Amino acid sequence: MQATTFSSNKTSPPPPYPTTTTTVNHHDPPQFNIKPIDRRRILTSLAASIATLPITVLPSADARGLFQMPPVRLSNRYFLVRAGESEFESLGIINTNPVAKTSMDNGLSRIGKKQTVKAALRLKELGACENSCWIWPSITQRAYQAAEIIGAINGVNRSHIVPEYSFLDARGLGAYEGKALQSVSEIYASDLVSSNIKPPPIDDGTPNESVADVFVRVTQLMSILETQYSEDTVIIVSPDSDNLTILQAGLVGLDLRRHSELAFEPGEVRFFDPSSIPTYKPPASALYKCLNPPSYKKELNIKLASSFLLLAIYFVSHLSLHFSSPIALFSFKSYQISLLSPIPIPIFKSQHLPDPTHQFNHCFC
Repeated sequence: MQATTFSSNKTSPPPPYPTTTTTVNHHDPPQFNIKPIDRRRILTSLAASIATLPITVLPSADARGLFQMPPVRLSNRYFLVRAGESEFESLGIINTNPVAKTSMDNGLSRIGKKQTVKAALRLKELGACENSCWIWPSITQRAYQAAEIIGAINGVNRSHIVPEYSFLDARGLGAYEGKALQSVSEIYASDLVSSNIKPPPIDDGTPNESVADVFVRVTQLMSILETQYSEDTVIIVSPDSDNLTILQAGLVGLDLRRHSELAFEPGEVRFFDPSSIPTYKPPASALYKCLNPPSYKKELNIKLASSFLLLAIYFVSHLSLHFSSPIALFSFKSYQISLLSPIPIPIFKSQHLPDPTHQFNHCFC
């Protein structure tokens, strides 16, 4: 039998892939050599580099710091204006409550508008806004109305009217709120005694401000103006007189207690000149200086002399015991000696020497 061999077309499977084992070598992280910081060396080099920088020091006249009264110099020129008469003032009523400061009743009266127009024309004559000027009125109705009139007549843009919300408020008069305007003289009388005396308080929200309180406010206002502007013209419009008189007295260095003698009339304009000192009105009495003060030293010497004389009388009476007079009464001014027995007993009335601290109570001016 013949055997037939058939060749198969099937190919043998490929040999398996060799398995390769890869070894991953994990290298150690790099090592950095960190040197310690020498702080002293760094600070020394920094100080040396700063020392080589050019440093510009402003002259003392050009340097600006905390504003003080009276100022050494002013960077701007100032016009002080009191607003015209208000509706309340036309009725003769005191109104200083800040709650009502934007009320129309606090606006300019018919006479007050005329006064303000005259003030605006006066500023135009003085050339206050020839180049440029800033108007700083209180937000109080009459003061802001006055600022608008001044700006319209002098051609000042409304963007140059800067309302002040607190530093230029009318001086709060406390319990005098609603009283007659003539009673302000009582407040000024207490101002003459001390700048720290406040009007009596009230519970309706009206502040009771002393001269010192207003002085703090106007000083803060001047600090802002001197910082914000330079070589400009500023027109300050106040609703009352006290803000301006206290400001003027502080700028020149006058006695704040006598600020009322610099009083502004409604619609009055003043150019503040640091070189000129306002003239005080002569005082009505010698309240500020006692021209003929009592001599306490002289009174003390008189009392000592009288005491020595009484002692002399005492010893003389003691030597005169043989006299049969039951009572011998000696008096010298307010002192007495009563001899009721062979041993006389001096009796002195209670006397107090005058207190030097009450000089003005005993002033014979």
